[in-house]
Amino acid sequence: MEIETNRLFIKLLTLPQLKTWVNNIELLETELKCKYGAEPVKGNFLDIINSQIVKIENEPENLKYHSFWFIIRKEDNIVMGSMGYKNIPNETKEIEVGYGLAKNEYEHNGYMTEALQSFCKEALLDERIEIIIAETEKENIASKRVLEKCGFIKYKEEESEWWKLSKQYATPPLHITGL
Repeated sequence: MEIETNRLFIKLLTLPQLKTWVNNIELLETELKCKYGAEPVKGNFLDIINSQIVKIENEPENLKYHSFWFIIRKEDNIVMGSMGYKNIPNETKEIEVGYGLAKNEYEHNGYMTEALQSFCKEALLDERIEIIIAETEKENIASKRVLEKCGFIKYKEEESEWWKLSKQYATPPLHITGL
């Protein structure tokens, strides 16, 4: 599955692609015809990806909820970051989204706002999803601005801040292509 915006492709990684991302990024670059410029796959991030691989192996029907989606800039096919859901929708039709952009020239250009807006619009077309939630650190001003621009409303503040977007605010995505 792929979501297309004005400047981006947001591409869902299949299980084999997810495994290749962990084991051979150069092979994945060749397969996707892109250049990987996002966060290195190591440490805690590697642990998260590997745990998602196990979830997909156990629940292949929930690939889109457990895999990662690459954020690819159209102009040069650079993978600038990734996003995804943190689990399947719960019984109240809520789902948490996470996202990240490489800390460099990709920031402060509106890429994450563009990606998250389209990702959320697509998500809210899913009958299993009514509310999207996101967590951000209090000091992460850029992430909070992205959430605000995408229509999220802060609803809880603890050690971090929690935001939500309800289905009632969504409009159809720009363009979605199938699997």
